[in-house]
Amino acid sequence: MSSAQYLLDNRPPSVAHLFLSRVEATPDREAYRYPVATGDGASGAEEWRSLTWARTAERVTAIAAGLLALGLRSEERVAISSSTRMEWILADLGVMCAGAAATAVYPSTNADETAYILSDSDSRAVFVEDAGQLAKVVEHADRLPGLRHAILFDPESDPESDPESGPESGPETDPPRAEGLEVLSLAELEERGTAYLQEHPEAIDTTVRAIEREQLATLIYTSGTTGRPKGVRLVHDCWSYQGVVQEVSGLLEPDDVQFLWLPLSHVFGNALISGQVRTGHVLAVDGRVDRIVTNLPVVRPTVMASAPRVFEKVYNGIAARARAEGGAKYKIFLWAAKVARDYARTGQESMAATGSRTVPLWLGVQHALADKLVYGRIRAAFGGRLRGSASGSAALAPDIGYFFAGAGVPVLEGYGLTETSAACTVNPADDHRVGTVGRPLPGTEVRIAEDGEILLRGPGVMRGYHNLPEKTAEVLESDGWFRTGDIGEIDEEGFVRITDRKKDLFKTSGGKYVAPTEIEGRFKAVCPFASNILVIGNGRNYCTALIALDESVIMPWAASNGLGGRTYAEVVSSPEVHALIDGFVRRVNDDLQRWQTIKKFSVLPRDLDVEHGELTPSLKVKRPVVERAYAELVEAMYEGTREA
Repeated sequence: MSSAQYLLDNRPPSVAHLFLSRVEATPDREAYRYPVATGDGASGAEEWRSLTWARTAERVTAIAAGLLALGLRSEERVAISSSTRMEWILADLGVMCAGAAATAVYPSTNADETAYILSDSDSRAVFVEDAGQLAKVVEHADRLPGLRHAILFDPESDPESDPESGPESGPETDPPRAEGLEVLSLAELEERGTAYLQEHPEAIDTTVRAIEREQLATLIYTSGTTGRPKGVRLVHDCWSYQGVVQEVSGLLEPDDVQFLWLPLSHVFGNALISGQVRTGHVLAVDGRVDRIVTNLPVVRPTVMASAPRVFEKVYNGIAARARAEGGAKYKIFLWAAKVARDYARTGQESMAATGSRTVPLWLGVQHALADKLVYGRIRAAFGGRLRGSASGSAALAPDIGYFFAGAGVPVLEGYGLTETSAACTVNPADDHRVGTVGRPLPGTEVRIAEDGEILLRGPGVMRGYHNLPEKTAEVLESDGWFRTGDIGEIDEEGFVRITDRKKDLFKTSGGKYVAPTEIEGRFKAVCPFASNILVIGNGRNYCTALIALDESVIMPWAASNGLGGRTYAEVVSSPEVHALIDGFVRRVNDDLQRWQTIKKFSVLPRDLDVEHGELTPSLKVKRPVVERAYAELVEAMYEGTREA
C-alpha cells in the first residue's frame, strides 16, 4: 500500500480532529494573514497581520464554547452570512469544533432567499457580517421561529483585537432587532465561551472526540438557475477527505503561502480551508475582489485558487495595455503571446507522446527572449512566486490557458461540484493538460455513462439533498455513483475533458445538437473585449448570441477610436463597436460547423452581474435569467424567420 493510500484510508473523522492535531503539531507557526485598516481608515491604508496556530486555536475554542453556551448541540445548524474574511474561517472552525453544522449563505443572497435557507436548514444561530446582513434576517424573522441568536461581525474590527476591548468602531446606528432574536457581537460570544470553558475546561476536546464521520458538517445551498436552491448535505468525512487528498496529491505543501479570495460560501473556497488545516501552510485571506491585483504583489503567494473569469480579465487587461502603447510594444506582445501558446502546446504534446516536456531549440530561444521582454512582468504581477493556480467552476478558454502556461503561470484546471465537496479531478502541476480538468484525485472514481454523462463516486460525494429525498434519488445511485449532469470523456491517460453541461445542450429546429459552452469559450479566447456571451438556438433555425463587453477594456479602445466622451452604454451600442465584435464573431464562425455558427448577435447595454441575478456567486451565467431579461433582443434577432 502506498503512503498516500495509507493516509487516505486512515484519515481522521473530521476537520475538527485535523485542526486540533495541527495546533498541537505546529502551535507557533503562522497560520493566517489578513488585512487591517490603519489609522482612522479614511486614508485606505492597510497592513497585514498574522495569527499563529496557537492563537487561532484560542479564538476557535472560545467561539465553539460560546456556541455550546448558547445551547447548540450536535448537528444543529449555524448559518454564516458574510464575505470572505478571517472571521468567516474562525466561525466555521468554531462551528465544527462545537459539533454543530454550518449553513453557508452568500452575502449577495436577497432577504427572501436568505430566510428560505435559514428556515429550510432549521438554523438555530447565524453569524452575520454587518448590520446589512442582519437586516435581511430581521426582515423575515417571523418565518424563522427556530432562529434564536445572531452573532455580528464588526466590519471595521481586527480579528486579533482583544475581545474585552470590543470592536474598534461600530455601526453608526444600533443593529436591527427582532423579538425573540438575541443579537450579540463576536467578541461577546467569545467572552461567553471563555466563561464556559472555565467551568467546563474539557468541553471542546470531549465534543471533538465524539464527532463521527457521517455526522452532518455543512449545508451548502446550490445557486440554481430556476426554483429554490437545494441544500447539499456534506458530512465531516467529506471535508476530511478533501483535506488529506489535497496533501497526498501534491496540490499543497507545508511551506506554501496561499492567497484566498474566493467566496467561502461556495464549496470551492470552503474546501481550501480543509487542505490548509491539513498541511499547515499560510493562508492569506481577503475576499475583496477589487483588491486582488493590489494584494498579489504584497502576499506573493506560491499557490492560489481562482475562477476562469479572473484569468480572462487579466489577459484582456494585459492585451489592452499593450494595444494602448501601440507600435513596437504591441507587436512584441502579440509575438510573445503566440510564442507562449506555441511553447506550452508543443511541450504538452511532447509530454503526452514521450513522457518528457521538450520543445525545438528555435522555440526555446524565442521563449527565453520573450520571457525577458514580457513574461517576467506577468509573473511579477502575480507576486513572482506562483507555482500554480487551481481553476474551477467553469471552463477556461484553451488559448488563455496555453498563454499563462507559456508565461510561467500555469493554470491547473480541476473539476468538482457542490455535491462532491469541490474537487474530484485536477491537473497535476508537473503534467497539466490545457483543455482538460486533469485526472481523478486519489480515492475518487470517474466513469462515462452511455449517454456521455460523467458519473462520480468517492468519499467527497454528498449524502443527499436536505429534505429532498426525491431529488436525491434522481442523481445519487444506490451504489454511490453521482450523476453530475455534465457531458465529457476520458482519454487513454485518464485525463477528463468536459464538453458541455447536459442541460445546456440544445437542438436546433433542423435537428442538429449544439454545445453552447464550446462556442462561448472559443469566442472569449479570440475576443479580448468579451466579458460574457450566451449562445442561443434551442428549437430555432439558427444560433444567435447575447454578448457583454468588459468595460475596463472596451472604453480605452473607444477613446482611441473616435468614441471618447461617450458613456459605456453609448459605446457598446455604436456601429463601430458592432463592427468590431462582428469581426471576432466571423473568426469564430470560420472554425464551426454551419449549424453552430452565430448568424446574429446583440451587444448588451451592460455587463452581466451577480447583483441582477444573472451570474451565480461563482460567476456562472444563469441562462434562463439572462434570456428572460433580454427576451426582446433575442426575439428581434429571429424576426422574419420561420420557426419549425
